[in-house]
Amino acid sequence: MKRVVVGLSGGVDSSVAAYLLQEQGYEVIGLFMKNWHDDSVTISNECPWLEDSNDALLVAEKLGIPFQTVDLSEEYKDRIVDYMFKEYENGRTPNPDVLCNREIKFDVFLKIALSLGADYVATGHYCRKGTLQKDGKEIYQLLAGVDTNKDQSYFLCQLSQEQLSKSLFPIGELTKPQVREIAAKLDLITAEKKDSQGLCFIGKVRLPDFLQQKLQPKEGEIIEIDKDNSIYSKPKPQFDSLEDKLKFESEPFPYNSSMGKRVGKHQGAHYFTVGQRKGLNVGGTKEALFVIATDVITNTIYTGQGHDHPGLYRSVLRVKPHELHWVREDLKLQNGESMEVKARIRYRQELQKATLYQFESGLYVAFDKPQSAITEGQFVAWNRNDELVGSGVIS
Repeated sequence: MKRVVVGLSGGVDSSVAAYLLQEQGYEVIGLFMKNWHDDSVTISNECPWLEDSNDALLVAEKLGIPFQTVDLSEEYKDRIVDYMFKEYENGRTPNPDVLCNREIKFDVFLKIALSLGADYVATGHYCRKGTLQKDGKEIYQLLAGVDTNKDQSYFLCQLSQEQLSKSLFPIGELTKPQVREIAAKLDLITAEKKDSQGLCFIGKVRLPDFLQQKLQPKEGEIIEIDKDNSIYSKPKPQFDSLEDKLKFESEPFPYNSSMGKRVGKHQGAHYFTVGQRKGLNVGGTKEALFVIATDVITNTIYTGQGHDHPGLYRSVLRVKPHELHWVREDLKLQNGESMEVKARIRYRQELQKATLYQFESGLYVAFDKPQSAITEGQFVAWNRNDELVGSGVIS
């Protein structure tokens, strides 16, 4: 009998995942990960992890499976929180959920599970795992969840073959309503529980408050760039090679504060991200004001009016060689090669047609249509059909 350790989060998805594995004949153990215990930054008096671990325990009791809590807050702080602050300080916007899966759930947690004699770990992610044979070798596929509304393969875009080989995703074939229905039939305490929002660890935390604890506020200017600014209509230079052209097109616009007008002040460029609309506190503009660029060196935020402002759009992005990851190592491009894919630059975005171009200087993702708010530090992931084959950090 194969043994599986399920990461029970106290939510409905992982509860049903545990039940389904039981039904499939696995020996199931429930583990709750405690990733955080610095109460100074939670913004409500409720202690979300306490409530969640209690729900996880009740689910385990109901299903009659062994249960324990593991405290991973040390590793979490080292690998996720410190990384987040460093990225924000450098003016990038990290994605802690993608990292949490790569570094915590499918690494630290996976190792704990294996030390308990488990053959697999399982989570409540909406995605599926496929296997195929190639050159006599088993290759694992990361496939989209059947529920297109909830597909979470994007969050697992940094997993390796080794990690996938030890993973199971029991609810990937189901839709969210079906999952809730199963939980209700079993009378699980989590059946009606709302989906958790916020970072995958802290529960109810406001990100700016959290950042403010580490990154000192410092006042800077908000500059508005007109959509008719000449920077957007400059003729393109002639390029000697495709690589030069892609490099040029992936570079952000070179703004400086003399190009626009000062419309307000902010408390630190590192609190803002491209495409952001809320929190600028600038009134009196005809259309909504969006962040089109941040400069943490001069501590300036550049904004533009309207969601169709040309400063929000780019067609090409670059991934540096050391920040490139292939889930399907066998499909990895060699320098000079290209591949047609469908890609997304954020969770829940519709997949977009794009072409990958691999060079020594990095991988370029060239979209057929310009994309809004390509954000440095976030992940781009690319698919072939419903299989996610690779990803990288947008540079």
